[in-house]
Amino acid sequence: MVDDQSVPELPATSWAVLGLLSFGRELSGYDCKKWADRSLGLFYWSPSFSQIYSELRRLETTGYATSRLVAPDSGSRDKRVYRITGEGLAAVRAWAGTAPVDPPVLKHGPLLRLWLGHLLEPARVREILTTHRDHAESLRRRAAADAAEAGADETWAYPLLTLTWAERYHAAERDLADAMLADIERAEGER
Repeated sequence: MVDDQSVPELPATSWAVLGLLSFGRELSGYDCKKWADRSLGLFYWSPSFSQIYSELRRLETTGYATSRLVAPDSGSRDKRVYRITGEGLAAVRAWAGTAPVDPPVLKHGPLLRLWLGHLLEPARVREILTTHRDHAESLRRRAAADAAEAGADETWAYPLLTLTWAERYHAAERDLADAMLADIERAEGER
């Protein structure tokens, strides 16, 4: 059993990938990427394929995951699938329970562009905000669809909560963009 004193220093990406494996399924790197895009990417970020494969190798080296080659259903190439080990499950549980919680880092490209709006044409600022609003709505719909797909599966209770949070977050982003567009229109009308 791993206690919080013996949990190695791993990057957040390692813990995220190990978390994907913690649901008890064997996953290929491709499966991890697909799942990360549909879950982690809605509220944290989705690691690239190269990051995922690198982390899977690291997790196997630390003894937190094992892998095996599986013959494909079709095609000619075997694929490597990974499974969390008991030690890996204990480590990710310890990390999730004891690691300091970093505050979110807001890196908001559309807001940076709005801040620099004095350098742009007003129509371009509105276009940037409209594009952001549409993107936020698209992510909101995706989170809602993924939450609906998660269904009532008991093992998905907490991932379902994060998908619900993501849906609300992206709805708020959409609404903030609409409010900023209204503020710009009002400000332009006052000139």
